Amino acid sequence: MQNPPIPANELGRLLDLSELDLDYSNHKDNFKDLAKLAAKVAGTPISLVNLIDSYTQWTISDYGLSIEQMPREDSVCQYTIASTDHFEVEDLKTDVRFKDKFYVADEPHLRYYLGVPLKTTKGHNIGALCVLDTELKEIDPEKFELLQIIAEEIVNRLNAYRSISNLKSQLFEAKETKKKVAHDIRGPLGGIIGLAEIISEQGDSNKIDEVLEFIKMIHKSGRSILELADEILSEHKPKSLKSDEFNLLLFKEKLEKLYQLQARNKNITFVVNVDMASSEIPFSKNKLLQITGNLISNAMKFTSVNGKVIVDLELKASDLNNVLQIRVTDTGVGLSETAIKTILNGNASSTNGTGGEHGFGFGLALVKHLVDGLKGTINISSDPGKGATFSVDLPQPSEHSVMA
Repeated sequence: MQNPPIPANELGRLLDLSELDLDYSNHKDNFKDLAKLAAKVAGTPISLVNLIDSYTQWTISDYGLSIEQMPREDSVCQYTIASTDHFEVEDLKTDVRFKDKFYVADEPHLRYYLGVPLKTTKGHNIGALCVLDTELKEIDPEKFELLQIIAEEIVNRLNAYRSISNLKSQLFEAKETKKKVAHDIRGPLGGIIGLAEIISEQGDSNKIDEVLEFIKMIHKSGRSILELADEILSEHKPKSLKSDEFNLLLFKEKLEKLYQLQARNKNITFVVNVDMASSEIPFSKNKLLQITGNLISNAMKFTSVNGKVIVDLELKASDLNNVLQIRVTDTGVGLSETAIKTILNGNASSTNGTGGEHGFGFGLALVKHLVDGLKGTINISSDPGKGATFSVDLPQPSEHSVMA
């Protein structure tokens, strides 16, 4: 089995991909027009928009072939992301690297492949736009240039969708704050205005003790406004989920949708458990799919057939802060103390999985980097030969905490 191609800037590539913070299952319609356009330009029946993380090729949009994901080591696009310009295979059936792959040996019996990297502004290839045919094919240079333009537009849209998501979240928060201010401040302000009018209308007939009483009432209303301002500044977001939030139930649903197929392909039991007591409390979804997804894929990689991968999710809520707890436990080969220290130092290395899956060596290093960036902690416990548990604790921003 040949060693897989690994881009020289692999960790930077993965960091660029993680910055997009994508839910790979949510973009089928967003790129459908570009996938179709690419196929029409190339004159091929199939076009795919693929993003590649440490373990998996995710098809976020397709035309002519319905597919959602495959192991990275089985893909042709893994070679495209390691190239500077494009990667072309004139006949997959005669290429020793691909002739035994399921999509060549079986339906749809693919023969031709051309992939164009999806390159970020930092020069990292996070995926590929590829066109495929069941017949031998040639694509002239003019059409190839058009495919490059389409690939650039895909990256532009990915960045745009991320920016739009951030703006929606900020706009929602601003609108909610504005509504509360307008509603809650009207009463105290109305009282102050009314008392001031009474004093003004009475003029010289005001008695000093009455004026003092009015001033006390004005002072009380003013204090209530200050208290309201403090409350608004420290209050927490409503329970309804915004575009940048998960709760445990939605998080569980996403993980099952994304990784159940990998488990079935390897005949592994995959279960996601949630703490129902905190299942509907909102929390930031920033980098959660990247962190947890890499841990799940790593666990499946080192778990043999008929094994188990269990994910436990809990949100520890208090008056001061919330902590999201993620536990990924497997019944795989386990880790030595030396290997655990290497991972926790951010220097994870590549090894092959129990099913012969190739290792790329950066998945756990990326997890460590992302967890550190979110000021969280990661711990690993393992019994070699019996499995391992990866435990991640992520403090949530104060606006996601629950006040008494």
